[in-house]
Amino acid sequence: MDLDRTEIQETAAGSQNGGSRVWLESVSAGMRTVEAVIRELSQNDVPVLVVAERGSGKAAAAGRIHALSSRASESFQVDQGREASEAILVARDGQGGTVYLQEVGDLSAAAQKELVRQIGLTGAEQRRVPRFICGTSRELEPEVKAGKFREDLYYGISGVCLRLPPLRQRKEDIPVLRDWFLSAAARDFCRAVPVLSLETQNFFLEYNWPGNIRELKDAARAIVALGDETLAMGGLRSLLRRVDRNGNGERISLKDAARAASREAEREIILQVLTRTRWNRRRAAQELQISYKALLYKLKQIGYEEYGA
Repeated sequence: MDLDRTEIQETAAGSQNGGSRVWLESVSAGMRTVEAVIRELSQNDVPVLVVAERGSGKAAAAGRIHALSSRASESFQVDQGREASEAILVARDGQGGTVYLQEVGDLSAAAQKELVRQIGLTGAEQRRVPRFICGTSRELEPEVKAGKFREDLYYGISGVCLRLPPLRQRKEDIPVLRDWFLSAAARDFCRAVPVLSLETQNFFLEYNWPGNIRELKDAARAIVALGDETLAMGGLRSLLRRVDRNGNGERISLKDAARAASREAEREIILQVLTRTRWNRRRAAQELQISYKALLYKLKQIGYEEYGA
């Protein structure tokens, strides 16, 4: 892996919640192709439709297009499709910069109509209009056929369609992303960057990451926050074992992964506190800041209700 070719770019993102979006210039062939397309798209103002699974970096790709464009010194606005009303889009009229619409398929009928109007505005009207980049995690053609999404809007935004591969198809990039998120989390929590065991490094490469980059980021932050990679990764390992047993390519949602990781972390913390208090369950409940009854219920859930009784 030629890490010398890896660049870390911070793209300005004047989104509603502030902060910045990170674009990691990847080492995988698929993402190098994506980067080449992004550089081409940054040289013009055509609308772009970014298609990818949830958590695959659609907003980061939009931010990258903006950062490389002639509009880079102007604003980069992120609007949620479900929340972007006609009034919000009207407010963008007359502005420059770039507007990224997340989940454009969630726009209301009125907002879709207004977006069609704004995309149709031309430079002849002697005013700046924003460049629109739209994102979707689902195919829009069936929704057009079902009458749920305007046909003229679909063809207006999909003239250029940028498809991002899911993380499981670009595993060469996982070490780069993992190390970046570990370093970022270490800065946020004012801790040293952890050195991962070979087992955990291999796990990062073997796991299919159904939640994509977002899930990988959450795992890295959990390792730094908990200070214990075994505890942080326990839930994801249990999911991987479950998928391997089924052997049917079962897709596990990010929500399932979060629940599993939470259950595993809770179990380990309870057992650690009980060991420290020599299985004095009332003292353990006080340390855990839960009621004695709640602790008994949790012990029953994890199969330890008889211990220390």
